[in-house]
Amino acid sequence: MGKVTGFLEIDRQVAKYQPASDRIRHFREFTIPMTDGEVQKQAARCMDCGIPYCHGPTGCPVHNQIPDWNDLVYNNNWDEAIRNLHSTNNFPEFTGRICPAPCEEACTLNLEDVPVTIKTIEQAIADKAYEMGHVVPQPSAVKTGRKVAVIGSGPAGLAAAQQLGRAGHEVHVYERESRPGGLLRYGIPDFKMEKHYIDRRVTQMQGEGVTFFCGVNVGVDKPVRELIDGYDAVLYCGGSETPRPAGIPGAELEGVHDAMNYLVQQNRRIGREDIDSVAWPSAPILAGGKHIVVVGGGDTASDCVGTAFRQGAVKVTQLDIRPQPPEKEDKLTVWPYWATKMRVSSSQAEGADREFQVATLEFIGEEGRLTHVRCCEVDEGRKPIEGTEFFIKADLAFIAIGFSGPIESGVVKELGEELKISADRRGNRAVEANDRDYRTSVDKVFAAGDVRRGQSLVVWAIREGRQAARAVDEHLMGSTVLPS
Repeated sequence: MGKVTGFLEIDRQVAKYQPASDRIRHFREFTIPMTDGEVQKQAARCMDCGIPYCHGPTGCPVHNQIPDWNDLVYNNNWDEAIRNLHSTNNFPEFTGRICPAPCEEACTLNLEDVPVTIKTIEQAIADKAYEMGHVVPQPSAVKTGRKVAVIGSGPAGLAAAQQLGRAGHEVHVYERESRPGGLLRYGIPDFKMEKHYIDRRVTQMQGEGVTFFCGVNVGVDKPVRELIDGYDAVLYCGGSETPRPAGIPGAELEGVHDAMNYLVQQNRRIGREDIDSVAWPSAPILAGGKHIVVVGGGDTASDCVGTAFRQGAVKVTQLDIRPQPPEKEDKLTVWPYWATKMRVSSSQAEGADREFQVATLEFIGEEGRLTHVRCCEVDEGRKPIEGTEFFIKADLAFIAIGFSGPIESGVVKELGEELKISADRRGNRAVEANDRDYRTSVDKVFAAGDVRRGQSLVVWAIREGRQAARAVDEHLMGSTVLPS
């Protein structure tokens, strides 16, 4: 505990943003970093609680040792702080930018609505580590002679590949897209995380012996059986990419799109990649000068809102079927868990009109082109309220109501019934594999990340990748020294 009275003497301070009028003019990150001194003062607020819920299962899935590196930062020991942070999290510069920070919700000081700015400190440690030259390749001194194929280079695949490479295995990562990163690169807008952070991690991993094969759609371009026969283990980290079906009449109209098609295309455009792809619509989806409706209330919907504003949308309306949550939660009933309360993302703060308890009944168009969205208010049970129908002018509509499981083509299609796929009561589909050994029903094939647990957070993907790497290493060697 760096400063015993820090939480009493120092007010909570968060990083500031560029004004909305400025940041919507570009796609770069817009957070204004705090100075080292400011970060150290915030780290001094950590109470080093007797039971630190922030890094337990309720707060941090990767179990970051938050009180420890807060103390190290306060004492200006940045090099030891990054070593400590890297011991639990391969990519703190990712999580420090795009994780919603359940750790801060679980902070004891959140009982008074002033939690430690853990996410900001984590990002500062990672960025400082690069500035000081502490992030370098760590190749294994001893090679095991075993080969592992990792399918997918999202956060789960990257974390697993790095851990397995450092354990001495020869690791080959197969990625369908032209560059590594999965939805970190193609789903997360640049204004939330610029892609050079992924590139420099890939460079580090290549220095550790990990080989990337991009533009290879396993199960389509390259048979899964070829990998199973040619490697000692195969780890499937393909993600949960199938959009949840909305079942809204008129969804076939020109101008109605699944949210991820829109986000992926814009990320390709910023990355100067060809948007003409079999996997995504090649016709440009641009919001400039248009009225936009976003159906859904989650992070993907918010990303569509921010992207639309940056493309020059005239108006953006976000529809959420859920009731408007309370401004403040009842701490004694929900803490230290994630609370349902009114939250405003940076994208929503840029000027979106938000409608709660509204159902999208139909997309309406003329000559095959979207013109309006027909809506109505709903009660607490999400049943339409008679006489509340209204219409919203719309040139483009994005459906952002989540994902239901892995895509049908590729690995799932080739392995068929061999690779058991289960579904929960909401219809979410996932590869059957437990969170102890991560083995699937197919010999030598493991699964981790969203393809195993369903749509989730980046921090859960990293945790799954690390744990799956440990399971694979133990399977290959009989024992493992990789952390759990």
